[in-house]
Amino acid sequence: MKCPFCGHENTRVIDSRPAEDNNSIRRRRVCDECDKRFTTYEKIETIPLIIIKKDNNREPYDRAKIEAGVLRACHKRPISVSQINQLVDEVENEIFNREEKEISSQVIGELVMDKLKDLEAVAYVRFASVYREFKDINTFMDELKNVLKK
Repeated sequence: MKCPFCGHENTRVIDSRPAEDNNSIRRRRVCDECDKRFTTYEKIETIPLIIIKKDNNREPYDRAKIEAGVLRACHKRPISVSQINQLVDEVENEIFNREEKEISSQVIGELVMDKLKDLEAVAYVRFASVYREFKDINTFMDELKNVLKK
């Protein structure tokens, strides 16, 4: 690893530990030449994932899209940012654990709804109403009845 301060090639790792997200390694390093310390993060490189949309278009996976949908569903609900991040992390882990190169947006939507159902009922119904494109009040009421049964 090259020192970011002096450019010297020889640096040593003096401390290694999992980063806060538990998906990467935080390494504390020291330069053998200038003795300055710096931190690096090591993350597993994943294969690029392609999302197959409802109209059969394909686009690269974007975590921010899942986060945005969940945030909209949880707007003004008693759900913390850490709970939302945990939900998105769980969905993302399930997606990548499938080890598929392509996955449909419907599968992702169902995973998000399953997680939201366990987290908060109103957020679940909000997400489901957009995701399932409820056409009228009866479809909405049917979904509410299903939630109330459980």
